[in-house]
Amino acid sequence: MEAQFITGTGTDIGKTWLACALLRYWRGEGRQPSAFKPVLSGFDPLSPEVSDAGALLAALGREVSAAELDAIAPWRLKAPLSPDMAAAKEGRRIDFDELVAFSRRAIAMADGPLLIEGVGGVMAPLDDRHTVRDWIAGSSLPCVLVTGSYLGSLSHALTALEALQGVGARVAAIAVNETQDSTVSLDATLESLSHHATNVPLVAIARRRPQTGIARLAWLLC
Repeated sequence: MEAQFITGTGTDIGKTWLACALLRYWRGEGRQPSAFKPVLSGFDPLSPEVSDAGALLAALGREVSAAELDAIAPWRLKAPLSPDMAAAKEGRRIDFDELVAFSRRAIAMADGPLLIEGVGGVMAPLDDRHTVRDWIAGSSLPCVLVTGSYLGSLSHALTALEALQGVGARVAAIAVNETQDSTVSLDATLESLSHHATNVPLVAIARRRPQTGIARLAWLLC
């Protein structure tokens, strides 16, 4: 099975950018990947092309249409808040069991590399009882944990890693997405992580040469 869950240490850490880069890499190899962003907050129906789901569809070479959005991002929420808060503002709730079932159906239908991108960070609430971590565990998918190289990223990454391992989720790799203008270097971040995140592959995504890291991550996942 070539299916992975893309999660992160927080919001705006580069999950969608990384997912799109992987999809384009695989397509460049002649493969037929698929991707889903089942839960999406901060969605503007007037500009769907600039949403995370729109970016994934573009990376897949597919039209950003209502039908395509329904297929890959059925839980679209307008407010740029955690999913539980965004859903509540619309008088809605995310059906966790259906979300897990949706993910499992996507996995079963995939005939090539598959990415399911989460929302927010590992512990982002989906409802009053479940977080993204529960979604990952319920889907039985290995995951890629995306973090940065900013000051504080080490604690965030190791806390997220412990949270995932605490529910038996397998972390296939930690992708360290270099933070622009950080006071901490990418190399120093990787060196420190290597002493604590043992037995988990670390992949550096450098801003000036991201393709090297993308190629390595794509190889690790498939």
